Amino acid sequence: MHQMTRPATTTMPDPDACWAAFLRRDRAMDGLFVGCVSTTGIYCKPSCAARHPRRDNMSFLPDPAAARAAGFRACLRCRPDEVGRDRLAVEAAIAMIEAAEEAPQLDAIAAHVGYAPHHFHRLFKRETGMTPAGWSRALRAERLKRALGEQARITDAIYDAGYAAPSRAYADAQRHLGMTPSAWKDGGRGVTIRWRTADTSLGPVLVAATAKGLCRISFGEGEADLRARFPHARLCPADAALDAMAGHVAALVEDPRADVTLPTDVEGTAFQQAVWTALRAIPPGETRSYGDIAAAIGRPGAMRAAGSACGDNRLAVLIPCHRVLRSDGALGGYAWGLDRKQALLAREKGK
Repeated sequence: MHQMTRPATTTMPDPDACWAAFLRRDRAMDGLFVGCVSTTGIYCKPSCAARHPRRDNMSFLPDPAAARAAGFRACLRCRPDEVGRDRLAVEAAIAMIEAAEEAPQLDAIAAHVGYAPHHFHRLFKRETGMTPAGWSRALRAERLKRALGEQARITDAIYDAGYAAPSRAYADAQRHLGMTPSAWKDGGRGVTIRWRTADTSLGPVLVAATAKGLCRISFGEGEADLRARFPHARLCPADAALDAMAGHVAALVEDPRADVTLPTDVEGTAFQQAVWTALRAIPPGETRSYGDIAAAIGRPGAMRAAGSACGDNRLAVLIPCHRVLRSDGALGGYAWGLDRKQALLAREKGK
């Protein structure tokens, strides 16, 4: 599990990027800078719902303290001074969850960070894309996955991961690992994965699924690659259901702007799942930086970890990691080739 980090300083985006964030009211940029309006003398966070001023009446400063020092006062509508407090509270809650042997209750977490439970529940989900309970479950499932690789006995692994009873471990494993603990430990033994490749203009795409949903979408892979991931799983040809899903995936490659909802079955840490949720929230035709994604899930210091989570994406195109660029606007990396990344971005812009 990635550890909580908070940078001593955060690089403020350039003025054009700041203005663009205000125009789209980008909540992911809250806390990274404030906008100061010369005509009203107030400063706001990027997601402020107030009517936008003229561009030439707006300047940008790194934080509320700098804005106050320059003579501006906080907007009463968006309350920019509370952004830092909210994010620190989310970070403190995550640290508490990660340090606990058993999942703490919402009331205890909220009391620890000084918020009302119902309010903090909404705040935590807004910042991370998950509820505190969901984060706890994903964390325990990740610990279970590690313990299954270290312990000889499955029961020992379950209790070492922090579960009070095997029944909860098996339920979480089905959700986060896509299979039972014994099947995961044994390379997918007993699990049936149906697969096929589909032709697209960007090359063949592998589409594979368990009974629960899609577990792999990738360019340039085939049965041997799937076998390497799950050496003891039972690999079977596609059935009608998978044929239909493969058709949707191929169509999404041709037009990544399409709104496609398909069942998925991918394991991941709480951090990875939060990143993947943030990726799916990026509108087609828009891009974000790794720093934007880290900020969007309440972990502004975890830019490298956010990049790693993008690289660990198992579902090409469906989870649109191609929409993430480097902070300088360069394409950055892409597991399935930069040419494909560039082509997908061009298609989303209608080029």
